[in-house]
Amino acid sequence: MPLSVGIIGCGRMGQQYVDVYNTLPGTELVAIAEHNPERRRVVGERFGINALFADAREMLAHVTPDVVAVVLPGKYIHDAVLAAVEAGVRGMSTDKPIGAVLADVDEMVDACAEAGIVFGGGNLQRAMTSVQQAANRLQAGEFGEIIGASVHRYGGEISGGGCQHIAVLRRLTGAEVTEVIAWGEPAEALQQESDEGLQINGQFRLSNGIVCPVFPRDTPHRGVDVWTQDALMRWDWGDPQIFTGLDNNGKRIEIDPNYAPAEYPQFTYLGTSIQSFISVVERGVEHENELFISGRDLRRSLEVAIAAKHSALRGSVPLSLPLEDRSLSLHPVDYRWLGGDQSGRPQTLDEAAGNA
Repeated sequence: MPLSVGIIGCGRMGQQYVDVYNTLPGTELVAIAEHNPERRRVVGERFGINALFADAREMLAHVTPDVVAVVLPGKYIHDAVLAAVEAGVRGMSTDKPIGAVLADVDEMVDACAEAGIVFGGGNLQRAMTSVQQAANRLQAGEFGEIIGASVHRYGGEISGGGCQHIAVLRRLTGAEVTEVIAWGEPAEALQQESDEGLQINGQFRLSNGIVCPVFPRDTPHRGVDVWTQDALMRWDWGDPQIFTGLDNNGKRIEIDPNYAPAEYPQFTYLGTSIQSFISVVERGVEHENELFISGRDLRRSLEVAIAAKHSALRGSVPLSLPLEDRSLSLHPVDYRWLGGDQSGRPQTLDEAAGNA
């Protein structure tokens, strides 16, 4: 029997989830929830879905899918996740940023764990087949012992786009961030509630002993570097590049990484993330550590961002992770927190219908 699926939130990103689930074998999309009535109607017609609801609780009062994808602006994720836990779904996924207040995110992660629900993440490049393969090769020792790492362009939206950096850094190094020391600029960005425009310099100490420098801007790269004595692996918002040795001019030699292709390349890393999630749901929550992206991964990315801001606010003091004060928070920019409809970036009905 295919896994039944409900999508909660059908804005631009939610429609991408609908498209993936409508394509993958082994899943059946049975219901969608969307607050905007015209968009709800148009998306239902576009994808042939008849069970249409205004919000999570209305949907879950009528149908309990095997899995739900909560694809809402950050402000509304918490309540929808807890509603799905109460309804008794088998698996649940959401996207970045998972929230703003650590205690709220803890509640979601803990509720899923206590109920035995698989809690997956979503649209992060960590789920790329190439990133997964590169990390597996690094951690198998193919290139030798990892001795260094660095993060580049960790700024602007450290709780939104910055989730990408932390998720990839942790996967490639196989290590956790255990301490953050940070400097932030400009001063006004440090004082505001959101992370808009906040640039972070500093360092992350990792659980494997590596001290990882963090740069706020392109250097000229903009992602994550990880290196061994003999090789450099560089994720720069795409397939990781692998360099080994030097040519006669002292320039690193890039090799063909020979990555196996994704099964559904048209969906890029959202597709591989969902495939990983579905595979774990089918096999059981005891396999949750095999998820390409988990709710815990989203929490850790947010926690690192919060630690960076608060270290900078307190005069660059070292902050150990996990943070003791779970009331700490960091809000993303408005379009991530409130959604396009409430932040001046609404989607047209033509877009929702797939015509633009």
